[in-house]
Amino acid sequence: MQYNSHKCSHSSPIEAANRMRTVELLEVKQENCSVKTLTFEDPLCSKAEPGQFVMVWIPGVDEIPISLSGIASDGLTSITVNAVGDASSALNLKKKGEIIGVRGPFGNGFVPVKGNVLVVGGGTGLGPMMPLTENLVRISSKITVMSGVKCQDNLLFLDRIADLLSSVDSETICTTEDGSYGFEGLVTSQVEKKLAAEHVDMIYTCGPEPMMYRIFLLAEQYNVPVQASLERIMRCGIGLCGSCVIGELRVCKDGPVLNSEQLRSIKDEFGKFRLDWTGKKVKQ
Repeated sequence: MQYNSHKCSHSSPIEAANRMRTVELLEVKQENCSVKTLTFEDPLCSKAEPGQFVMVWIPGVDEIPISLSGIASDGLTSITVNAVGDASSALNLKKKGEIIGVRGPFGNGFVPVKGNVLVVGGGTGLGPMMPLTENLVRISSKITVMSGVKCQDNLLFLDRIADLLSSVDSETICTTEDGSYGFEGLVTSQVEKKLAAEHVDMIYTCGPEPMMYRIFLLAEQYNVPVQASLERIMRCGIGLCGSCVIGELRVCKDGPVLNSEQLRSIKDEFGKFRLDWTGKKVKQ
């Protein structure tokens, strides 16, 4: 016991973050038909930067990476989960009072900037944009939040966005592919209209990679810097296993948030290829 205590007191920040902690779910909130937000208390996660992620262990099922959708100074942290696979579906079924494991936070987050900024989320990709927007309202002169989903039932965080932006120069734009709410079509069309109409100082985005790749191309066309949060298969979360490699970068360690310069360095793979569970490069 003395040895372990001594070892812990001298552990590096990454060693401390990589140590699995079990946490109790303090709240489980249904966000829409298939998405829930799970809240727990963890001192390390409460100091995370928006855009960083945690490895979430679902006992008896798997461990998966999820970006933080809520970061509070009182120690409360949230993740927002869509039931799309075995692990996320099992996590989505968790109830208040149940236990999960977390490692992290890992990776590099978003860097807030002053000026006129776009925050673009596709589906549950809007999750990590929420703590980012909380930071942006303190420094940015204008914030436009764009949310793109398939239909009205998939919309997320509308009340939370309204509260966040209520006291600043801002705009909220929603798009649905079936036209059931907001503008009909893809959110990238609204991004292009915005870039053509006014000067933008930074684009932040998270969501399906084809969407982010299109936004990256638009950002290059209009000479606007972009920060994009990429998703890849991640097993270790600390840059050792190589399952998240894209080009010369490891998404878990160099990202998940990559800037324009980094995205240019992986433009042959970004939006086109990824590694599958066997390590084989496959098309997106």
